[in-house]
Amino acid sequence: MPKPVKITPPPLPDSILPIGPRIAKLRKLQGFSQEALAAKIGISRKQVSDYERGMANLSHEMIIRFSLALGIESDILLGLNDSEEPPDTIALRFSRRMRELQALPESKTKAILKVLDDLIRANS
Repeated sequence: MPKPVKITPPPLPDSILPIGPRIAKLRKLQGFSQEALAAKIGISRKQVSDYERGMANLSHEMIIRFSLALGIESDILLGLNDSEEPPDTIALRFSRRMRELQALPESKTKAILKVLDDLIRANS
């Protein structure tokens, strides 16, 4: 009986990053820590780290879970869509501060937002 022939598919284009670094990049664009993303998906931080470092392969279910948690289409997660940045994202340094701001009491939030509004108007 003849041996089966192994066929190696052609390499992916260089423009498509491996999925692990793409997950890390999209996570950071969304302002999530590994812990926060893991909690949103229902897995451990170590699992997120393993996926990002390419130490674990994503199943189709995990691709769906990451896409839903990050609020993006799976094509973006897989690198098939040119759009790197999901719509309406803000920089990590701002999103962390916004979450901290939301955790404050309403009176403090209003005071901080008033100061921000005044500073923005003064520098526009």
